[in-house]
Amino acid sequence: MTAPAFEEFDPESDCDCPGCTHWRRVLPHSGTAGFGGHPAALAPAHALARAGRTPMALALAAATGTVLGAAGAVPAVAAAHAPQRPGASAADDPGTPQGGTAPLHGPGGVPAKVKAPQTTRAEIIDRAREWVVAQVPYDMGAYWSDGYRQDCSGFVSMAWNLGGNEWTGSLDKYGVRVAKGELQPGDMLLFHNPSDPEKGSHVVIFGGWTDYTQSHYIAYELTRPRARRQATPYAYWSNSDRYLGYRYKGLKPEQGTGGTGTGTGTPVTSPATTGYPGAAAFGPGADNAHVTRLGRMLVARGAGRFYSSGPGPRWSEADRRATRAFQQAQGWTGADADGLPGPTTWSYLVHGKGRDVRAASAGGPGSPAKPKPQDGGVTSHGVPGYPGRAAFRPGADNDHVTRLGRQLVRKGFGTYYTRGPGPRWGEGDRRNVEAFQRAQGWRGGAADGYPGPETWRRLFTP
Repeated sequence: MTAPAFEEFDPESDCDCPGCTHWRRVLPHSGTAGFGGHPAALAPAHALARAGRTPMALALAAATGTVLGAAGAVPAVAAAHAPQRPGASAADDPGTPQGGTAPLHGPGGVPAKVKAPQTTRAEIIDRAREWVVAQVPYDMGAYWSDGYRQDCSGFVSMAWNLGGNEWTGSLDKYGVRVAKGELQPGDMLLFHNPSDPEKGSHVVIFGGWTDYTQSHYIAYELTRPRARRQATPYAYWSNSDRYLGYRYKGLKPEQGTGGTGTGTGTPVTSPATTGYPGAAAFGPGADNAHVTRLGRMLVARGAGRFYSSGPGPRWSEADRRATRAFQQAQGWTGADADGLPGPTTWSYLVHGKGRDVRAASAGGPGSPAKPKPQDGGVTSHGVPGYPGRAAFRPGADNDHVTRLGRQLVRKGFGTYYTRGPGPRWGEGDRRNVEAFQRAQGWRGGAADGYPGPETWRRLFTP
């Protein structure tokens, strides 16, 4: 008797027969035994399934083929099969294969009526944080209770509140390209490798810069083994130069952004890449990411002493005084030094032009009478002078880093040091600072691992 020929196939995505429905459900969980870890079936058995037979019929058909093979006939070897969409583990980091486009809850699910509803940046980050807190495990064949697939693209589909599960090859149609300098929390960084989607393709939610150098940012992502939030080098650990920034098209303006968070974004090809957000983003009542960025740039230019905490997203008198000191350092007077950043002030800060704010004892205009932070001066409260954020960033190498590390150890926050502490800023410093900040009850950007004036004050207060 001639043995029936075996044919290895993927369950067809457009077939609703019980057999294909069954294999689509169990395929990602199949073991490595049998046919090399991939389900195989008899071609006749598939025909039976299309006719309405159950998966049990498939098993019986396969068993029949096994008996026939044992009688002496050798079944044909299953042909090699290369799926057209991501499905196998990629060799490179992050190693996050993903499924294709699918409705909520998988192939048998029902698409949402609204495919791209409006949302806000805060809502995007909140949804991403929910998966991180729940420690949703990475499993490209599983769907979380909200219907989204548990892989990198399903994570972003969830965060953006899309009507279904997209993948790295389709997510870009929901966004508008933005340049690195325009990235804001809720945007995505996407790498899709069209020639080999399984190799390196990945996508994350941008959660904000960790410092003014824009060398690291907070990434929300789903990768092995589970959803996480962590400081990540721009644009990613691997294939960094191939990631592109996108802003969700359905982004709603948020209260207090001065209309700058509308989601249309500035195309990368636009000449307006200096990023000045407009006068409405600054001044009394303003509360947005531009204020934070302004403060961090001012700190980097020597105006850190004006901040007792922060900088943060809410405009304060410290922002006005620091801006005014920078403007006066350029020799500007009158309305040109009113403490509110216009396009020229912003351009000077963004591009590193002009003069820095001079130290207090050097006679800088508007400078309060405090000792030089760079000289390790001590305030009247016995706290060493805060040296500015520029002293604590990737690549920094100075005595302030050593002093910070030793004080962290004294306070009981030296867990992450494998050696030292020493003068060169490292990940151990950042993680120990983050642990100290979290011990103060701070969360989010206030616990990013980079010491600001308030972290410094609390750390060194006797």
